[in-house]
Amino acid sequence: MTIADGLAQLGIKRLLLAIHDPSFPADPDEDLGRGSPTTRAAFRLLAMVRAMGFTGLQLGPQGQTARDNPSPYDGTIFSRHLGNVSAAAWAEVAGESVVAAHLLRAPGGPARHGHAHDAAQALLDAAHATLPTDRGLAARLASFSTTHATWLARDGAYEANAHHNGGAGFRGWTEPAAPDDDLRRRVVERFALGQLLAHEELARFRREAQRLGLALYGDLQVGYSDRDAWAFQDLFLAGYAMGAPPSRTNPDGQPWGYPVLDPDQLDGAARAFVVARAAKAFAEYDSLRIDHPHGLVCPWVYTDDVRTGARLFDSPDLPDHPRLARFAIARPDQLDRTLPRYADGWVKELSPAQIERYARVFDALIGTARAHGRRPEDLSCEVLSTMPRPLADVLARHGLGRWRVLQKANLDDPRDVYRSENAEPHDWIMLGNHDTAPIMGLIASWPAGTREAWARHLAARLRLPRPERLASPAYLASCMLAECFASRAENVSIFFADLFGYTERFNVPGVISADNWTLRLPHDFSVLHAERVHAGLAPDLALAVQLALSAQQ
Repeated sequence: MTIADGLAQLGIKRLLLAIHDPSFPADPDEDLGRGSPTTRAAFRLLAMVRAMGFTGLQLGPQGQTARDNPSPYDGTIFSRHLGNVSAAAWAEVAGESVVAAHLLRAPGGPARHGHAHDAAQALLDAAHATLPTDRGLAARLASFSTTHATWLARDGAYEANAHHNGGAGFRGWTEPAAPDDDLRRRVVERFALGQLLAHEELARFRREAQRLGLALYGDLQVGYSDRDAWAFQDLFLAGYAMGAPPSRTNPDGQPWGYPVLDPDQLDGAARAFVVARAAKAFAEYDSLRIDHPHGLVCPWVYTDDVRTGARLFDSPDLPDHPRLARFAIARPDQLDRTLPRYADGWVKELSPAQIERYARVFDALIGTARAHGRRPEDLSCEVLSTMPRPLADVLARHGLGRWRVLQKANLDDPRDVYRSENAEPHDWIMLGNHDTAPIMGLIASWPAGTREAWARHLAARLRLPRPERLASPAYLASCMLAECFASRAENVSIFFADLFGYTERFNVPGVISADNWTLRLPHDFSVLHAERVHAGLAPDLALAVQLALSAQQ
């Protein structure tokens, strides 16, 4: 029996490998400092995961990031990252010798975002210099510029103004670029050329994934880049920023500092913006991960301190947020004042008419999905430890589930949201994600009591014939993965660091670190995986499927 056959018997409809662009592998002769989905090595990875039974890939946001801030969640919404243009694609437009000069002298290892950023800019300069004599490239650019004229004009204007002001973000601009200046036109043309190449590479990646039968999930991030904050500043609510409220796993909240859509424009310009953004995404991906969907339904907003913020539409009479009263959907009598305002039960009940008002932005997203032939049930909604009543009602309106991150489960609380026993068929379950510790590193850090508690839980949950094997960290990790497969959830995601047995973290939220966003696979990833599974240093996917099947017999 193949892994795919076993997953089908278990009722698993979707098994995604979650991996961000910098983490893709690159062969030594194509390593420009970070991963790209269109390297030769990346295509080998696609073939490997398809053979393992995966049905798709969950990508991170693919927008352009700043040189000194590689977080993909601060990247652009419409423009794409130049780092995703492979060495082979650059060679076609800039020349092989130019590309060779920017390859890493010591390839492999963690992503080096500064080198990759500088290399991409230099290669774009070289490619742009060939444009006057390369008729084919010029024709492709003309066609692309016509098709994507709206957002290219907007993002190109930002590019020109930033260049005119020494590369500063828009809050540091002292004067705008001249609208008819030749230099401005060259800057905008150069920008558009880079975007042509980046979009062509995504299309090539998607064709290869489709050839193998793999679905591509994009990431609809909740935040905005500096470019987008400037371009859409008229759509945002002045004086407030969006963040994550206090929660069980993050009691201090997270002050993201992202703009929040102006409620007065949700039936007009702001809605049109959401539709345009979603339409582009559905044209380029098979489905989407919705990053922090509470930001589309009931965003947590604040002025100075995220801990004293409030929910935008749940605050009809808060004395410290009087400006929010006019936007309230929930009435004062529908609030449970015995709970903190960020608690899931702060709003006790809602009428169908109120739920419809909360759902305005989310409904626009779902409507766009349907218009592009997508099914709502294919969407992945990143709902973590908190799911306030308005969000729960909106997701139920469309039959959508939440995330269950197994490593966060509280084994002492049968009702805990991360327990696999509480998963519903439309939920997504996983060992961890890009913000958590890899499962092998986490198990190694557990004290003896925690490991013993998990061993008892898994032995009972999976009805293991030899529970003593749980003393092995890799077997324990395989059993945790088996618990995901044995749950009622039809959707499973595995982060690449968990699959390959890494102990290093990809990202530590809320921490500024040079190590964040740098973990990536080596070019010989298939050998690495086989060796780690054989040595008991990584979970065994085939074993996990067998254990889950045995538990259901």
